[in-house]
Amino acid sequence: MSESMEILIISGLSGSGKSKAASFLEDMGFYIVDNMPAGMILKFAEFCAAGSSRYSRVALVYDVRTADTFDEFLEVLSTLRRKEYDCKLLFLEADVGTIIRRYKETRRLHPLQEQAGTLQAAVAREIAMMAPVRAQADVVINSSSYSTARLRGELYRLFGDSQQGGEMTVSLESFGFKHGLPMEADLVFDVRFLPNPFYVDALRDKTGLDAPVRDYVFSFRETEVFLDKLRDLLRFVLPLYREEGKTVLVVAVGCTGGRHRSVAVARALAEYIGTLGYRVTETHRDMTRT
Repeated sequence: MSESMEILIISGLSGSGKSKAASFLEDMGFYIVDNMPAGMILKFAEFCAAGSSRYSRVALVYDVRTADTFDEFLEVLSTLRRKEYDCKLLFLEADVGTIIRRYKETRRLHPLQEQAGTLQAAVAREIAMMAPVRAQADVVINSSSYSTARLRGELYRLFGDSQQGGEMTVSLESFGFKHGLPMEADLVFDVRFLPNPFYVDALRDKTGLDAPVRDYVFSFRETEVFLDKLRDLLRFVLPLYREEGKTVLVVAVGCTGGRHRSVAVARALAEYIGTLGYRVTETHRDMTRT
């Protein structure tokens, strides 16, 4: 048996976000199998354990569509844990009102609605049926107030490895307004109010990465005051973006041509954000353009 094999069983209420969770987990490297009967889970686990590294992380979606009772599933879960697989059960749920609203928005039929008669009765029946499964869960997520981004971020936090999206990456990008806004930007800061090195003959052909240009840009009090305010803002908002589940935040800094001021300020912000413990990337889109 492969000691590193990881089995994550995704279960929960219909309309709670299981499909989205499976999609995000697939992005994280899990091999996803939807709607697998309980009787096949053990054989599939043995097949994966004996197979290639492709099956080292497996996520199985198991829910009310699969069986009338969950006795067999609970026995299978107990067996998996006794066999010392790295096996966890993730249970997703949401408030009744939230599930009803989601079904009305999508106009889909709840899997138990034909039997139960009404959507509300179907949700109540499923909650009762799934209670024994929920009781065995290693992790329970109530997605009622979760945005898609927050759900993704929570799954990365719980099940992502250290090389993946467990931490947010902040991408600093300088640009020139005359070449257009970067469409991927989440935050845009305009530094065209700062004194322009372009009008200094000795600096015109240099860039914001050159020390003489940086020294010139930061020789003015308004630059330092502006940067201090940006630092305060970023120190406040970055943890909130991370909590919301943002995995990459693009911060764009623009000046007229994207060669001098925006480059110098973006570099300074990148250095500061790095001290806060975030992964940082830095690009200068228009620095070499004329």
